[in-house]
Amino acid sequence: MLCPAVLGVSLWALLHLGTGAPLCLSQQLRMKGDYVLGGLFPLGEAEEAGLGSRTRPSSPVCTRFSSNGLLWALAMKMAVEEINNRSDLLPGLRLGHDLFDTCSEPVVAMKPSLMFLAKADSRDIAAYCNYTQYQPRVLAVIGPHSSELAVVTGKFFGFFLMPQVSYGAGMELLSARETFPSFFRTVPSDRVQLVAAAELLQEFGWNWVAALGSDDEYGRQGLSTFSALAASRGICIAHEGLVPLPRANSPLLGKVQEVLHQVNQSSVQVVLLFASARAAHALFSYSISSKLSRKVWVASEAWLTSDLVMGLPGMAQVGTVLGFLQRGAQLHKFSQYVKTRLALAADPAFCAALGEREQGLEEDVVGRRCPQCDCITLQNVSAGLNHHQTFSVYAAVYSVAQALHNALRCSASGCPVQDPVKPWQLLENMYNLTFHAGGLTLRFNSNGNVDMEYDLKLWVWQGPVPELHDVGRFNGSLWIDSPKIRWHTSNNQKPVSQCSRQCQEGQVRRVKGFHSCCYDCVDCKAGSYRKSPDDLACTFCGREEWSPERSTRCFRRRLRFLAWGEPAVLLLLLLFGLALGLVLAALGLFIRHRDSPLVQASGGPLACFGLVCLGLVCISVLLFPGQPSPARCLAQQPSSHLPLTGCLSTFILQAAEIFAESELPLSWADRLSGCLRGPWAWLVVLLAMLVEAALCAWYLVAFPPEVVTDWRMLPTEALAHCRTRSWVSFGLVHATNATLAFLCFLGTFLVQSRPGRYNRARGLTFAMLAYFITWVSFVPLLANVQVVLRPAVQMGALLLCVLGILAAFHLPRCYLLVRQPELNTPEFFLGRGPGDARDRNDGDTGNQGKHE
Repeated sequence: MLCPAVLGVSLWALLHLGTGAPLCLSQQLRMKGDYVLGGLFPLGEAEEAGLGSRTRPSSPVCTRFSSNGLLWALAMKMAVEEINNRSDLLPGLRLGHDLFDTCSEPVVAMKPSLMFLAKADSRDIAAYCNYTQYQPRVLAVIGPHSSELAVVTGKFFGFFLMPQVSYGAGMELLSARETFPSFFRTVPSDRVQLVAAAELLQEFGWNWVAALGSDDEYGRQGLSTFSALAASRGICIAHEGLVPLPRANSPLLGKVQEVLHQVNQSSVQVVLLFASARAAHALFSYSISSKLSRKVWVASEAWLTSDLVMGLPGMAQVGTVLGFLQRGAQLHKFSQYVKTRLALAADPAFCAALGEREQGLEEDVVGRRCPQCDCITLQNVSAGLNHHQTFSVYAAVYSVAQALHNALRCSASGCPVQDPVKPWQLLENMYNLTFHAGGLTLRFNSNGNVDMEYDLKLWVWQGPVPELHDVGRFNGSLWIDSPKIRWHTSNNQKPVSQCSRQCQEGQVRRVKGFHSCCYDCVDCKAGSYRKSPDDLACTFCGREEWSPERSTRCFRRRLRFLAWGEPAVLLLLLLFGLALGLVLAALGLFIRHRDSPLVQASGGPLACFGLVCLGLVCISVLLFPGQPSPARCLAQQPSSHLPLTGCLSTFILQAAEIFAESELPLSWADRLSGCLRGPWAWLVVLLAMLVEAALCAWYLVAFPPEVVTDWRMLPTEALAHCRTRSWVSFGLVHATNATLAFLCFLGTFLVQSRPGRYNRARGLTFAMLAYFITWVSFVPLLANVQVVLRPAVQMGALLLCVLGILAAFHLPRCYLLVRQPELNTPEFFLGRGPGDARDRNDGDTGNQGKHE
């Protein structure tokens, strides 16, 4: 807010702005402060003749005045003053500014850039080995406005890690952090604008276009980026050319004629012109004078709002002009601020006080900063008061202030007293910085760019200069209000700019004639894909890739195996938990009651050994899920079948004992039972396991399983599995267990239990039946199931085998131990009651009579 006295002076001075008296506006381009920000603005333009003929390193004379440059400088000044008047951002500190003219020329911009890096309160740049403690005159630089200048100053300031925030340089090259480590900008990269332009062409179905750019770094980079974007979107560039910049003694007219002649010869109806305002002015000047046909012009931001182009006589005859313009916040106070500044510049008293307060303008070094600024009127600058780039300048100042706030760790009460912040320390706080300006929240991304929306603008002619109307927006995706667009064609019909229809996804072009943009569309088959929209033939996928029909890419085959998270594996793991839990519970009961008749009748220590083997069989199933490896493949069969052999060998001992007691004479039976319960029993178990171990060793040595990856079995995946090299050897590994189970079954199948005795044979019979049912079912299932599920089938067979043996043999005994302990007697299990001998003798006599 201005005080009443200043408002009175302003009103008085505004009445005298048109008197022709010189202003002191140029003196307002510097303001002292605790921290000073440098500014680079195009306040003037150099004479063209002076640049090409220079033979000495003197500064060109900047005679032309740029009203936009002055307004942007005033926007920076307004932002600095706002920040100084706020109590929350940098309380107790005062920002200053030091603004210079770039003359829109790199050679001019370098002089103030050198001045910015001079030592504080000095004009000299000292040479040091280490600039860590070096304090230059300014803390950061705002500007310049163009990419051409930013490429030069960005590298220069990057050497010293001096933060630089441009308000207009959009070249994609400036996003390279390796080359421009300290460069930021409050405008999006030109790539965003070109992506929007490419999507605009796609939206209207224009795939037959011309692309022109100015013959400078800005235009060449833009054309390069657009060419890549167009190729990826199936847009055909019928002609691509460069428009030369107007220079002294250059054959400009002939080159412009050549470019436009080629565009007209290509019969395209849409032209993308990514050029500076001067190049666009030169191009349209000839186009209008030659009365070339109307076209749709997709404009770059550089000339879309340029007074130089918009005010060109006859521009209404070039056709339809569309372009994207960055959307920022409205600075409602800016117009009044400019009026106030111009008024104060016309006040002699204010100018005198300002001259005494702001000393050291170094005009003897850099010349007068803006002599043209002291001879303007409000009418000279009123047309640019609402320029879209004004907000970008304003936001750039606030980004530096927020970074300084963070570096100083300021709070509402003030900023802690500390050593002055160096530029490189400020730079650390600018990476990924979030700041607020004009009611918007902005953030620098990793490349130093901000993400902002674009408005799609249309030139609408209602006077000598076109008005810009909003007809759409772009914020990552394009939205167009098509009914608002007024085309240059008859009946307001949308122009058509195509040679052939755009091929759909997964189709390639079969060229007809000379131009690659004229073609038929052919589908790509499964296993091939369209590599790019310009492909003339489908590209076959590699062995490790796959693609569906009409695909635009190949997909890497996902490695497929029996994963731990698959439903089948989760179900089997539940079964594993049940089986292992029952084994451990039965083992615990048998150990606790190891001296009881029930456990002794079940084999005693051999029964506990058999349960341990069943537990190992359960644990061995954990080798089947997961990604196969050579060690897993080799260990799967031995780790499951060896313990199963140990369990079955204990059963064969019990079956032999039961058979002997039932079918042999008492003397033979007692003698054989003694052998089957002593150390000889362990020898039988050992021999059985040695036989199985020998078979497993032969299997692993002669026909070792191997990890293979099948790329063709599954349509979209690569199957990794353990390949069995010999099914005969695989069957022999099962032979020992099958033989033991068969002998056990024969020894117990026809045995009848005696009245009042526990039927031990029945449990063994059903246990062997469970074994045979499981493995007989396993063979056809394994042969017919998908290879990826074979490990699951083997897991299921092993677990079902264990559960069958438990359910038939061990669990009934556990039930008696827990629920009917009164039956756990020698008479019931071991047959050692008083009448047992007599019953056996009678049985033997009966058997003899039967045999006789």
